[in-house]
Amino acid sequence: MAFAAFSNDKPAKDSSAQRKTGPIVLALLLPGLIYLALFFITPLISLVITPLQSPDPSGAIGIYINDVNFANYATVAIDYLPQIMRSFGYAFSATVFALLISYPVAYLIGVKLRSRPLLQRLMLTLVIAPFFISFLLRTIAWKQLLSDDSGFVNLLHTIGVLAPDQFFLGTDAAVIFGLTYNFIPFMTLPLFANLERLDVRLIEAGSDLYANPRHIFTKITLPLSMPGIISGTLLTFIPIAGDYVNASRDFLGSSKTSMIGTMVEADYLQNLNYPSASAMSVLLMGVILALVTLYVRRSGTEDLL
Repeated sequence: MAFAAFSNDKPAKDSSAQRKTGPIVLALLLPGLIYLALFFITPLISLVITPLQSPDPSGAIGIYINDVNFANYATVAIDYLPQIMRSFGYAFSATVFALLISYPVAYLIGVKLRSRPLLQRLMLTLVIAPFFISFLLRTIAWKQLLSDDSGFVNLLHTIGVLAPDQFFLGTDAAVIFGLTYNFIPFMTLPLFANLERLDVRLIEAGSDLYANPRHIFTKITLPLSMPGIISGTLLTFIPIAGDYVNASRDFLGSSKTSMIGTMVEADYLQNLNYPSASAMSVLLMGVILALVTLYVRRSGTEDLL
């Protein structure tokens, strides 16, 4: 009987403690929930509603009325199809180049320099250092370095890579170069975090079993670093697809290299076509979400979703 009384008392105490901690937990979460509702959910709802608006009957520029006009999505999908394809082409190319550059750097810092912590920290600092400079300033600096009268372009003319009447600035290559440079840290850091935890004894075991370096990399290092590759490519591809700075004619691009972000900026700030700009943003968000979901599922890392 005493045991029964004791066993019946415990749930009562637990439920009482839960009732007391419930309001405390809610009070602690409330500021974050309010912030999330004001600065994430509300803008997202506004972004989804705006493409459904129609022009004001008076014809006033920048004035729109609430409506259910799905034609805006079809219009931007047709009118801006070249920019859409170009954006994802640039994003794919820059992500691949960033991976090819970042993987050896991350492997050097995370594996080869593991026994030399001072040099490892120095190299890691050099990777992070560009973050201390404004994104715009870095892009403007490359615009000067890649300008028509720069030493680099003159060198390309001298060695025959570019014809005398050809220039680098304003081309697809210049935009991809700028995107790759600006987003390399987003690729390197996840790779480093993954490779830094790599058990080097597995690599040593592969060598002891007479595997050549190529087989050690393809059978041991590469599969174990796949989570870092997936994370790095996602962190790189997603912001590149929506970038509008590098492809702008004011920086590394021209009128022939415009991306989705460039057209969103033009429609929103210059043409005051808010439904069109919002429709492009929603389309970009939806396509990226679909591509990321497919990519993660095919790579077997669904836990990243």
